[in-house]
Amino acid sequence: MPQHDPARRFSADLRHAVTSLFRLAPAPAPRWPIGLRAAIAMAVPIALMSLLGRPDLGFQAATGAFVALYGTHLPVIERVRVVPFVAGALAAAAVLGALAAPSQAATLVGLAVVAVVAAIAMFGFRVGPPGPLFVVLVYGLSSHVVASGAEAVVYVVAVVCGILFASTVSLAPLALQSRRRVAARPLREILPGPAWTGGERMLVARVALVTVVGIGLGLVLDPDRAYWIVGAAVAVVGVAADRRAAFSRGLHRMVGTVVGAGVYLLLAPLPLSPLWLALVLGLLQFTIELLVVRNYALALVFITPLVLLLTGAATGTVDTVAVAAERVVDTLVGAALGAASGLLHPRDD
Repeated sequence: MPQHDPARRFSADLRHAVTSLFRLAPAPAPRWPIGLRAAIAMAVPIALMSLLGRPDLGFQAATGAFVALYGTHLPVIERVRVVPFVAGALAAAAVLGALAAPSQAATLVGLAVVAVVAAIAMFGFRVGPPGPLFVVLVYGLSSHVVASGAEAVVYVVAVVCGILFASTVSLAPLALQSRRRVAARPLREILPGPAWTGGERMLVARVALVTVVGIGLGLVLDPDRAYWIVGAAVAVVGVAADRRAAFSRGLHRMVGTVVGAGVYLLLAPLPLSPLWLALVLGLLQFTIELLVVRNYALALVFITPLVLLLTGAATGTVDTVAVAAERVVDTLVGAALGAASGLLHPRDD
């Protein structure tokens, strides 16, 4: 059989994806500081607002914690130049999601625009992981939460406050003089671009494709859940212009979400007070950051209950079995779509 035979190549990619489920890759650097900052950014707004009698605002503000996940590969003296751009993108996504929420059609059109524009910017300026994923997710969560009854202005203010707090936590190491002494590269080197080579153009094309198809599938399943399908697909696209990586991430996303939904079903019925839930979400976020670069499927075992618990708490509606079943279906569809889009990448023989 010729080496370039498509069946053989697909079989090799599939074997690689399956075996990667059982590998725990070494972390490129210690992850606990990143995990600690992410946990603080997630848990503190919930705990603080719970003590002030408004846990709902705390859960909404915790949506802004995702900004702490960007630029973690950079020294903090360089991260301080990147975080404002990411914070602005997440804040804009929250505003647009809240504005679009009253209209289902506007929400879906906005989802397409936000996903593609975020991909163009993130890939064009080499922002790095986690790429456009959380811009898409914040937009989707914002439209979902406001459509569920939250007051749009109050919600946006809460999220922006959460973004500002998470940005402060992300940049907290600047308080150490030793971190400020490090020479920082110019911004044009930290965020080179805008430039879209073949790999970046392909990633943008894949995001556009999975967004449009994901919205179409969402119209069939449930338009209110389209953002979850698109988010799962964009997560699988990731930041690597590689066919094999797409297959592996797709399989990891599917397996990790199914197991994570089981974890959610165990946690959701527990009568946790908002303060205890803040602690649980913080621990989940800490664990995710330890695992996400080592085994994506294992990280998703914790990502899935975190996002489901946070979304349910922010909207005040939790129907454990129904929510878990819907999210598993949406993720399987989105992950399969994201993995299939990897076929657009040429394979080197």
